[in-house]
Amino acid sequence: MVLSMTGYATLTREVGGASMQIELRSVNSRYLDLSFRIFEDLRFTEPAIRELINASVTRGKVECRLGLQAAHAQNNSLNINAQLLEQLNVVQDQIRATTPDAAPLSVNEILRWPGILAEQSPDPEALLAAVQALAREALVDFRASRAREGAKLADMLRERITLMRERVAAAAPLIPTAIADYRERLTLRLREAVATLDEDRIRQEVTLFAQRADIAEEITRLQTHLDEVERILNKGGAVGKRLDFLMQELNREANTLGSKAVAPQLTDISVDLKVYIEQMREQVQNLE
Repeated sequence: MVLSMTGYATLTREVGGASMQIELRSVNSRYLDLSFRIFEDLRFTEPAIRELINASVTRGKVECRLGLQAAHAQNNSLNINAQLLEQLNVVQDQIRATTPDAAPLSVNEILRWPGILAEQSPDPEALLAAVQALAREALVDFRASRAREGAKLADMLRERITLMRERVAAAAPLIPTAIADYRERLTLRLREAVATLDEDRIRQEVTLFAQRADIAEEITRLQTHLDEVERILNKGGAVGKRLDFLMQELNREANTLGSKAVAPQLTDISVDLKVYIEQMREQVQNLE
């Protein structure tokens, strides 16, 4: 399976009366680059999420957002800090004993007293377990989205491989025809220049021309590189860096083929190959 570096996933789950949401998104990057935007009360879970992502993703600029939204107040039970309330009553009785005219605290004043409403702090271990479970589930969707796009990119690369094979196959038969044409043109020029033909000179010139025009090595290398690209695609996994290197090698051979072109058709083939290689290279940049 070939994976794209572009992916997205988001999940929301109810955890202890609150809504927890995680969002994962990624774009191209030379290496694995992680960034986090996490709700402050969940900041302590970042190392665990980082470990899970590192185990699942090898390349890409990955952004993880983790939020926790409390449920509406009417759905929550309020808890009075009984110990603080008792202390307030004791202090209030002491003050009114010495100052009889002092008004007692109203219910509203008591409720507004800092700390009188005890907040139920969620269990950190339970929160961590919930975050890990949510992150694992999100990573499954995240990798699935990268796999879907990766499969489309792999199909496109295979199409270009087929087209390149056709153009490479069309190049080899052109050389014998080009050599024969060169021999004919050379013979004609020599016949016009001199009265007698020097067969040895013609043979030498044609031999040198054939050596310069020989593209057997380039064709073999192009075919070998295309075989390797196809093998890597079929193998799957993290293939981006390896394919990027092969794109450079393919481009090198296509350029050499163009420099040796002794016929317009060979120049056209070289140009076509470089166009296909560039199209492949752009897509390879998106692969993990």
